[in-house]
Amino acid sequence: MRDGKTDAAGSGRGPTAAAPMRDGAALGRVLARIDGRGYASYKQLAGQWRLGALRLAVDHVQVDPYAPPSRMRLIVDAATAGLPADLIDDAVGRTGAADFLTRGFARVAHRLVPEPVGTGGSGLVSIGRPGQEVLERTGVVIAADRVEARIDVGLPASGRRVRGHRAAELLTDVLPRIADASLLHANLNRGALREHVTLLRDQERLRSLLPERGLVAFIADGVILPRRTGDCDLPLTGGAVVPFVSPRSLRVAFDLPSGRRVTGMGVPEGVSVIVGGGYHGKSTLLRAIERGVYPHIAGDGREWVITRPDAVTVRAEDGRAVTGVDISPFIAGLPSGADTRSFSTTNASGSTSQAANLVEAVGAGASTLLIDEDTSATNFMIRDERMRALIPADQEPITPFVDRVRPLFTELGVSTILVAGGSGAFFDVADLVIAINRYVPSDVTERARELAGAPVREPTTASGAGAPGAPGAPGVLAVLAALGASPPGARRAVLGPSGTTRPARARGRTSIHYGCDIIDLAAVAQLVDAAQTQAVAHALDRLSGVLGGREGLSDAIDELLRRIDRDGLDWLSPHRGHPGHLARPRRHELHAAVNRCRGLRVLPAREIAG
Repeated sequence: MRDGKTDAAGSGRGPTAAAPMRDGAALGRVLARIDGRGYASYKQLAGQWRLGALRLAVDHVQVDPYAPPSRMRLIVDAATAGLPADLIDDAVGRTGAADFLTRGFARVAHRLVPEPVGTGGSGLVSIGRPGQEVLERTGVVIAADRVEARIDVGLPASGRRVRGHRAAELLTDVLPRIADASLLHANLNRGALREHVTLLRDQERLRSLLPERGLVAFIADGVILPRRTGDCDLPLTGGAVVPFVSPRSLRVAFDLPSGRRVTGMGVPEGVSVIVGGGYHGKSTLLRAIERGVYPHIAGDGREWVITRPDAVTVRAEDGRAVTGVDISPFIAGLPSGADTRSFSTTNASGSTSQAANLVEAVGAGASTLLIDEDTSATNFMIRDERMRALIPADQEPITPFVDRVRPLFTELGVSTILVAGGSGAFFDVADLVIAINRYVPSDVTERARELAGAPVREPTTASGAGAPGAPGAPGVLAVLAALGASPPGARRAVLGPSGTTRPARARGRTSIHYGCDIIDLAAVAQLVDAAQTQAVAHALDRLSGVLGGREGLSDAIDELLRRIDRDGLDWLSPHRGHPGHLARPRRHELHAAVNRCRGLRVLPAREIAG
């Protein structure tokens, strides 16, 4: 479906000889005839209907007014929609234009159908709930021959009886009015549409320039980072807002395709530490960088916080399932004798979960790790000199992250941005130290180095294994490069749902029901939209088939992403026509979901190769 491709015959998107298209008058007659009958009578609506220049495709009719709403598509020919060719002649432009139309459809639908009237979800009209991020979604598809809005509609009912006349008004009058106002270029705010697409193209161009400039993130002057509340993603407003101002030593500028020039703080590759007092904005800055892997809409405040797309947040996650992960670069020589080169548990501790999360992130291709001490296990992050003196290295199974953060960069090229408010342990190994005071950043690297006072400390390794590069001991590069999560063919996931063949299904943003298992994704911070989670759920079902061959996990996810690139997000869905509300996840969140599946099984590389 992407790049203007169509596949009407295979996806059930076009009228067929077996299902001739009927007109709006016929639809009205059907609804009048079934008025007052049992709700199952609505099944007669399935199929396609011509409503003037609009086609209404009823792909799925809900079983009763309390069930999930009916799935429908509103389709207009490309010529009728009239979208300017220069706005939709590339993938980024189509994503931006589709996002604009989706948001406009949602606004108009809310205005024309403010409150459902009747039983259950009667009268509901929804196209999903796009947030502050601009994501590739299934809500509106812009193809070479059409523009198509995929919507949920609650068919009106009184009790479990059809309200046919109300349904006729909704389907033959209200829906066409919403479509006319939100899908036809002649009726749009044309300037706003062009600005929306132009902003997205500029954002993605800037993102593509980060590696060649040696940067992992960029925060523009004037952006607004604080949010209104901890559970609200809208920008803070009022006199207390402090726009971001970059330190002069870190200021960089970008000239973008639109002619726009933006200046701000560039965060370079390497080890960067963000420090400052409590409530001064350290975590706020890191969270903005975390969300900067996605573009944001104008007015969000963070539209010019741009991060490399493969930056991954790593945190402690007590209680998560871990299966066959080599955490030995960080934890080894356990008193129990457990082999941490293939570590498994159904209830990981803070330190073991953070070690697994980090290893999995690197294995999934993360170029940058984002870590906040507030959500980290202290014993995983640091060991101060007094503790090192009191507890000898051969009695401590944990090699703290402070001893691994530089080899991660020097040997693997993996950068780290770390928030630290309670310890200066990372000053010894930092390339950059940024202090935040009342939301204003300053470069304090030289002062931090003076306070560290000594050259970079050589790391020690747990249980006497020796420092990276020591004789007879593998360095971090050798260990991490050999991890089962990283190289193609070394790891195979067998994802069999436990005792059921029901498809995986998302429950909001934070969990997926997969067979008898519940995959908890609450700690996967860069999974930002419930529609992404639903896409991940469908991806798990697809991966179960892909991984039935001899592929490793990384190979299988790569193949799945190639199929999405070729066939669009619709390919993930088992549903014909309306695929459901999906948004594209990153490869890292796909890896995260698989790795948290309690049904995951890992086979040795020799078994896969055989």
